[in-house]
Amino acid sequence: MRRTRLAGALTAVLALALAATGCGDGGGSGTGGTTPGGAPAAQAASAAPDRVEPLAAPAAPRLPVTVPSADGRAVTVASTDRIVPLSGSLNEIVFTLGLGGKVVARDITATFEQAAGLPVVTRAHDVSAESVLSLRPTVVLAESTTGPAEAVAQIRDAGIPLVVVKPAKELADVGTRIDAVAAALGVRDSGTALKDRTEQRIDAARNGVPALPEKPRVAFLYVRGSAAVYLLGGAGSGASSLLEAAGAVDAGKESGLTKDFTPLTSEALAQAAPDAILVMRKGLESVGGVDGLVKLPGVAQTPAGAGRRVVSVDDGVLLNYGPRTDQVLKSLVGQLYGERK
Repeated sequence: MRRTRLAGALTAVLALALAATGCGDGGGSGTGGTTPGGAPAAQAASAAPDRVEPLAAPAAPRLPVTVPSADGRAVTVASTDRIVPLSGSLNEIVFTLGLGGKVVARDITATFEQAAGLPVVTRAHDVSAESVLSLRPTVVLAESTTGPAEAVAQIRDAGIPLVVVKPAKELADVGTRIDAVAAALGVRDSGTALKDRTEQRIDAARNGVPALPEKPRVAFLYVRGSAAVYLLGGAGSGASSLLEAAGAVDAGKESGLTKDFTPLTSEALAQAAPDAILVMRKGLESVGGVDGLVKLPGVAQTPAGAGRRVVSVDDGVLLNYGPRTDQVLKSLVGQLYGERK
């Protein structure tokens, strides 16, 4: 009964959206699937150009600055002439603060257009110290997950200021991350402006969540078909805050999964009983689209799998919790309930 009422409510929301936009039934097929509202997933998930939006009037750095690093050190930064951010999220923040012209390297996940031509020095949180040092950086920004420890120590031992930034796991971390990066680069005022802009846009995206009698249950799956990695996200996956802000229930967390991820099994999915499945876009492609996803253990037996209700977001931005998180949230809302004008 609950499933019937929920499906009916979601369909009604989509019908209103289609009426407002003058669109008809897309009739999704093949690997596209449908969103919980009934829209073809391939249409709903179509991505905007992969670009960041720098501040219109960025401030000039005020240096030197001494800032706390998340590993307990105090780090003095005297120059931002050659910046190396060691994660896609940190690259995104630096570029959006207006300092992209001073960035000389990127992490492999920094796929947005403005950074795409930079040399890659980090893959899967593993940094190449030799590659970093060859670029003569004046400041390096790292995550607490950046490693190996020997590589991080080698960069520090070379006399390069290296600031570690705390990881982000939820919407509340967005402003904190922006502030930390802005402080390390001597542009606190730009950080405040970017934080305010981002928080306003996130609030606007949250206002787009329709009021439904029941919240859709959404399971976050991390899948990599090429490596045979299939995981179900729990409370620590990083997706819960986004799903809850989008008016949904994190099905993995709600089913009692307290860790970040657990191996995907029919039993775990049956317990989660999702109405929709959230995946990263490249992960979805790696299993052959929705057709391949529903063949994974237990997926076809869930309400989400039976209805081919799949939501996908670009890998490089989904869990960044940064300046483009409002776009992620807006995409989730649009795919879950149907785009509304």
